[in-house]
Amino acid sequence: MNQIKCIGVLTSGGDAPGMNAAIRAVTRTAIYYGFSVKGIKHGYRGLVTNDIVDLKSQSVSNIIQQGGTMLKTARCKEFMTPEGRKQAYDNMQATGIDALVVIGGDGSIAGAQDLANEYNVPIVALPGTIDNDLSGTDATIGYDTALNTIMEAVDRLRDTATSHERLFFVEVMGHTAGYLALNGAIASGAEAAIIPEMETEVDQLAELINNGFRKSKNSAIVLVAENPQTGGALGLAERVKKEFPQYDARVTILGHLQRGGSPTSLDRILASRLGESAVKALMEGQRNVMIGVRNSQIVYVPFSKAIKHDKGINRDYVELVRMLSI
Repeated sequence: MNQIKCIGVLTSGGDAPGMNAAIRAVTRTAIYYGFSVKGIKHGYRGLVTNDIVDLKSQSVSNIIQQGGTMLKTARCKEFMTPEGRKQAYDNMQATGIDALVVIGGDGSIAGAQDLANEYNVPIVALPGTIDNDLSGTDATIGYDTALNTIMEAVDRLRDTATSHERLFFVEVMGHTAGYLALNGAIASGAEAAIIPEMETEVDQLAELINNGFRKSKNSAIVLVAENPQTGGALGLAERVKKEFPQYDARVTILGHLQRGGSPTSLDRILASRLGESAVKALMEGQRNVMIGVRNSQIVYVPFSKAIKHDKGINRDYVELVRMLSI
């Protein structure tokens, strides 16, 4: 604790609504407790290229409502090499950064783990990803906003879906996780969700067709996780064309729309709590942990646990979609 005088903060990987709220919370909490703060631009690339700036309280004014990240983000192949991480560490030393707060998803946390292990740097991470796929935390920064974006998009699509007797596939993000698709289906009243967690257990498309999705409706909206295991929306539409030609399938891919927009109140509050807790964790001597929340309580999750992808889905939610789609 006595050795930490300056805390660096960066955002890495895909942007997520609420990252700015997290940057703001880290910066102002650190200043409140007497630390200086430096912002690293463009994620780990900024550490490698020494793109580092001072952050003051006014630096983070008027950003809590903004999507994206004021520090920018980027992928960095150089940081994946020992030589790149050595350069990153040297730049931290040269600029006086004693500890690091990393805001990002599983790849970002894996990078933090490598740097911490190789150079014994105090690092804590915040779960910043719309996918909600990090283990040990109930929610990740950006997930609620993305879920609301999906819900609003499907609400609009429903207006045209009811005018046509069609099967609409709506592809949402999710990487290896079906949280956005599954919970988006519940929130929007979709007829089904096709998610990677179920793909090895059952042919989800065949099940949807065979269960007779038109028994009481003249159209259906199905949310599909973008993961290759599910085939994605385009793959499923092709299957319908070949295997079930009696149905007229249409595809909507929401893509990066899900990443944008002003964060919801839930994401702003979550990001603010986690940002404050990150600084306090460093003050307690914590390192190699992701700051998460479980049952509304702040928890410290070891990096190795956070990136395991063993969070699992709530099977009751799968049954709920089926039940409410009749």
